[in-house]
Amino acid sequence: MSLNTADVARKKVLVFRELPPDQLARLRSRHEVTVANPRVPAQLPIFHAALADAEGLIGSSYPVDAALLARAPHLKVISSVSVGVDNYDLKALAARGVMLCHTPGVLTETTADTVFALIMASSRRLVELANLVREGRWTRNIGEELFGWDVHGKTLGILGFGRIGQALARRAALGFGMPVLYHNLQVVDVAKDLPALLGKVSAASFDEVLQRADIVAVVLPLSPQTRGLIGAREFALMKPGAIFINGARGAIVQEQALLQALDHGTLRAAGLDVFATEPLPLDSPLRTHPKVTALPHIGSATLETRHAMAELATSNLLYALAGQRPPAVFDFSAIS
Repeated sequence: MSLNTADVARKKVLVFRELPPDQLARLRSRHEVTVANPRVPAQLPIFHAALADAEGLIGSSYPVDAALLARAPHLKVISSVSVGVDNYDLKALAARGVMLCHTPGVLTETTADTVFALIMASSRRLVELANLVREGRWTRNIGEELFGWDVHGKTLGILGFGRIGQALARRAALGFGMPVLYHNLQVVDVAKDLPALLGKVSAASFDEVLQRADIVAVVLPLSPQTRGLIGAREFALMKPGAIFINGARGAIVQEQALLQALDHGTLRAAGLDVFATEPLPLDSPLRTHPKVTALPHIGSATLETRHAMAELATSNLLYALAGQRPPAVFDFSAIS
């Protein structure tokens, strides 16, 4: 479907996180645009003032709640430069009739790359051993106390089997010969939708994935049902020597329970791209824990993918303001 803006009046748009220059130019060619990042104290008054007339918002990683919506009486659409929607008060948006768009699909492969990189790094202790060299502590051939663990042939358990979970399964099963168990609320027709994985991946209960997998990877969306989902009970169910990977949202995991499992349980290591508080506080034990490989939430952070996300988000907003259906609209019927 082509975008037709011939008869569309210019509208007020508020950009609340910086866009690539070419995408900002697309918006400015059709609408009146204010750029104000509310995370920058000097720009917060500009952001609040622009909300009063804004019909469209575009940005990411800033909470949009009922109080903010009350400042934006003319708002028709929010276009998030993200696939996750946990920063938005979905019930408030639905009650107001404000459309929410997001960017699924374009970040799938890049995020799956990051999650699998965490699997490799945690299993082979890559960051720990790279620092050994960097810090001048590599003075002899390493001994068993620094050996890692094979990835190939190990059973990977995936919690969440949407686009990213399926892309992760392809990497594991087809690239590394890993049997894959997955748990997903919606039924996945592997024979129809993922024929290359037929016989290589198996659905299992939530607890069974935890009990049988050598490596457990979380790629679930954050929701009221998944917040705090992984705690002491779940870590206790995991196999002795299991590795835990979180490439989803930090709030899904009870971090104190994770630390307990690393220090006093049988969890071998953890690879984390996300945390309950971001950036990770300097006093967080996870920052320097010897069994943790920690990344600064880089799941989709490549030049190509972040640009593709911004391009899709810009298209979403332009379509919505033109009265046409955007390419990627969030389905409010999915919320309870």
